[in-house]
Amino acid sequence: MLLKPEQLNHKSTEELKQELLQLVQDQDLQPLKQKVQFYEDQLAPIVTELSRRNPYPQAEDQLPIILGVWKPIWSSIPFQDILPGRSPEQSYQIFHDDGFYANIARYAPGSKLKLSWLQKLASILLAFDLMIVQKYAVKDGQWLIENIAIKQALRWQGIPLSVAKADHWFTKIVSQKTTTANEPEIENLNRSTAKRIKTAFRATPEFEHLYIDRDFRIVKTRREAKQRASYTIVVRREEKG
Repeated sequence: MLLKPEQLNHKSTEELKQELLQLVQDQDLQPLKQKVQFYEDQLAPIVTELSRRNPYPQAEDQLPIILGVWKPIWSSIPFQDILPGRSPEQSYQIFHDDGFYANIARYAPGSKLKLSWLQKLASILLAFDLMIVQKYAVKDGQWLIENIAIKQALRWQGIPLSVAKADHWFTKIVSQKTTTANEPEIENLNRSTAKRIKTAFRATPEFEHLYIDRDFRIVKTRREAKQRASYTIVVRREEKG
């Protein structure tokens, strides 16, 4: 049941966070158009109330809190499902203290098949792991984001992309890269998808925390100023496994 603004006022911050998490449960793989409407109809009032209570409204104060591994729970970012078969359980956002962060996701078509023999078949197929490396900084109260690299790897679906493996991959790529962006080399994808990825890479993203604490974030982003805003709900993830 959709809560009215006056009802939201009387809920604790923790209750509002849990309400959001319950609403978005099993909703992250819905079509984008449906997600956009879902946000407007059900999530926006709660997000608005939480943004009023943001314990760290200043971007400078958010920097030390954001470090570590986060798990996107729900997002209306169009780019997220540019490939089929995204695994929410193997999707990470990792912030290092050197000014770099990465969005990493595994795309494994067939991994959600319900028949056991089909699941076994899928486990011996290849998965496509995609990583977007970005630089981050805060200046004059604003987050500054720059796309640095896009990397991909083909790996066996049967071997999970754990937090530790994702973080190791990210660390290795950053150690090999310069601090300036280079046009990405996209392999193993059709021309249309590769073009969309390159177009997104050339943009200068806008990034804002509507709410952030040590374990929970609501992020508003735009690929560019004229684009519709997207929203992502993220929770802290243990850095093990």
